[in-house]
Amino acid sequence: MKKLLFFCLGISILLSCKTEKVHDYEIVKSDLRAPAYPLITIDPYTSGWSFTDNLYDGNVKHWTGSDFPLIGVVKVDNKVYRFMGIEETPMQTVVPNSEQGGWTGKYITTKPVGNWFNKDFNDAGWKEAPAAFGSIPQEITAKTEWNTEYIWVRRVINLDEDLSGKKVYIEYSHDDDAIIYINGIEVVNTGNAAKKNILAPLSEEVVATLKKGENIIAGYCHDRGGLALLDFGLVMEKDHKRLFETTAVQKSVDVQATQTHYTFACGEVDLKLTFTAPLFMEGLALLSRPVNYISYNVSSNDGKAHDVSLYFEASPVWALDKPLQQSVSEGFEDGDLMFLKTGSLDQKILGKSGDNVRIDWGHFYLVAEKKNTISGIGDAEELRANFIEGVKKESTDKRENTGDKLALTRSLGSVNNAVAGKIMIGYDDIYSIQYFGENLRPYWNKGGDQTITGVFHKANQEYDKLMEKAYLFDKELITKTAQAGGKEYAELCALAYRQAITAHKLVEAPNGDLLFLSKENFSNGSIGTVDVTYPSAPLFLYYNPELAKGLLNHIFYYSESNKWVKPFPAHDVGTYPLANGQTYGGDMPVEEAGNMLVLTAAVAHIEGNAQYAEKHWDVLTTWTDYLAENGLDPENQLCTDDFAGHFAHNVNLSIKAIMGVASYGYLADKLGKKDVAEKYTSKAKEMAKEWVKMADDGDHYRLTFDKPGTWSQKYNLVWDKILGMGIFPAEVAQKEIAYYLRKQNKYGLPLDNRETYTKTDWIIWTATLTQDQETFQKFISPLYLFMNETPDRVPMSDWVFTDRPNQRGFQARSVVGGYYIKMLDR
Repeated sequence: MKKLLFFCLGISILLSCKTEKVHDYEIVKSDLRAPAYPLITIDPYTSGWSFTDNLYDGNVKHWTGSDFPLIGVVKVDNKVYRFMGIEETPMQTVVPNSEQGGWTGKYITTKPVGNWFNKDFNDAGWKEAPAAFGSIPQEITAKTEWNTEYIWVRRVINLDEDLSGKKVYIEYSHDDDAIIYINGIEVVNTGNAAKKNILAPLSEEVVATLKKGENIIAGYCHDRGGLALLDFGLVMEKDHKRLFETTAVQKSVDVQATQTHYTFACGEVDLKLTFTAPLFMEGLALLSRPVNYISYNVSSNDGKAHDVSLYFEASPVWALDKPLQQSVSEGFEDGDLMFLKTGSLDQKILGKSGDNVRIDWGHFYLVAEKKNTISGIGDAEELRANFIEGVKKESTDKRENTGDKLALTRSLGSVNNAVAGKIMIGYDDIYSIQYFGENLRPYWNKGGDQTITGVFHKANQEYDKLMEKAYLFDKELITKTAQAGGKEYAELCALAYRQAITAHKLVEAPNGDLLFLSKENFSNGSIGTVDVTYPSAPLFLYYNPELAKGLLNHIFYYSESNKWVKPFPAHDVGTYPLANGQTYGGDMPVEEAGNMLVLTAAVAHIEGNAQYAEKHWDVLTTWTDYLAENGLDPENQLCTDDFAGHFAHNVNLSIKAIMGVASYGYLADKLGKKDVAEKYTSKAKEMAKEWVKMADDGDHYRLTFDKPGTWSQKYNLVWDKILGMGIFPAEVAQKEIAYYLRKQNKYGLPLDNRETYTKTDWIIWTATLTQDQETFQKFISPLYLFMNETPDRVPMSDWVFTDRPNQRGFQARSVVGGYYIKMLDR
């Protein structure tokens, strides 16, 4: 009966949804205005997004916000219409930040007296040190350690000329609250936030003060816990000429799980444009294939034939960490394909690690079929002018010039009825991960016997098959998620799909283990973090438990090899892409032990057996005994919500410990270890009984055992429901749900009583504790509203405010895979 009700509800939801045809396939249209639209999604490095409503309103960007220029233009007869990207404004550094060149400043960590931000302030008593100021070693740009709550910094700059009348920007990075002044005038005031490499235009009033000679930039920052950072500099626009001023008119944009669809009116023709990442999890070679498609379909909209050609242009920045790095580009033909290739001059493979870092080894490729294609490498204005004027000039010789662009022109001829085609974008990183000292190739080339040209040929040959599969998969996904949680939930899941997968890298360990290693995007850059795996796992448990094991294997290996000897799991195995051992500054004993045990039990639940757990039984036993002894009332320590700081007696963390012990009993039972199962299941129930007494606060349960009048989301309870363990009384979750409904703000349920911010993944876990879809949707609708309205245009953030539509921190993280937790509760 329950399944029948879900089916009927799903049908009613789908009947209310709009469907439309794209490239002759039917899609169930999403109405979500995404904070950012996924375009090219391969891995944490090769990642391109549109941060604007219209594809032509801004540069395509890496998930970090750095520009990854990609331009698309259609020429209809003799008129050109830009439909993707912008002709970016070339910038020059005026005053370098710490990433563009060294600088020193004076600083103090106790509040100064007087107008410390003015040029004439006496800072003789301040210390002098190199910038940036921040957490070491977590912030790779930090040169001077800042580990106090506050810092004040003064930087004297000497200009060679007056900047009045110029277009000048301040570029700054901060964690957390920052205020910055130029010549005594406030130019930045961030409030409680943490962001990097923000460009903010300076007003004419401020620019007018930037005179030849000595000037002052002064900054203040407040670290609220976690990481700390302060850095700033100035950049200025160069003179330039734009040739693609006229834009198409965007008619629609639609995000599905594996595809993003756009439609445009381009004068007398219509253009359908689709970005496809064939990320199907049942085939790991295809999942790791580093090739995406950009498909186009052009047709006349006035009944007449028109001469049409398309222009696609990419920047070498796709293969560089910083825009001003030296690059080498070339073109070549192979079989029926034309290749444009670019990469850094230095090619220091696996030479960098960190958070706000992009790849600068290996090569980026722009590829099309040779027929009716002209390729070029060179000066942007020359390439663009050749396209406009119809000059058919090939220019693919090897070039070492940072300013060069890569361009493909595809001539479609006379178009009346629809003409379709594609280009391909891909990346060969050569080696992807360093794993305990050994460099590992990407999974698609794990044996070192494949070539990137061969992979592109295979992608070209399989295009029709994969496109059909993508449309069918997208429709099925949105149908099933709508049946489970409603239309808004389905659209959030669709947007989360590519983001969650491509925040990982798939490789094979030397011992043959599958490694699916996450990168902590804009949280600290760690690789293989256990408390990122925990919220991410539901997506992979749902589609392929082998990938869920790939999220755990490195942590099992770390302990079982005696490289990690503590009685609880490590937090991580390094800083991406170097997985050589934990680099995080502290441990999370109860958190990580509970995470590993619960997820191992979840794998057994999905697979119907505990063979995976049996392989790791000794270390699982060690972790369980640690939780049984230390987990009920945790000592002062971090949990996964480490941005909230250390605290003791964490009630939700205690649930995780109890569920960890219960998971071990669950696994023992599946392995036929009945005495062990009884012992640990009884222990978990005993701990839960104590928990209820210790945490009770009348109509809800507390944040910490020792503080009445507090509350928090108890999202860790969800596994008791999903795994059907019955460890906690059913009324515990329902009491909490009733209380949460009274605590919701416009944009969601706060994480706890201390702040108005929340974690979006935990909201969906909490919502999954509900007993009916109507109540579930009461938690989803505010979250959907946030994503639909936030002015912070970045790939989905999971750490956001609930009383205003703003990002608190984090973006493009894998934890949105946790949105699929509802799909496990079936």
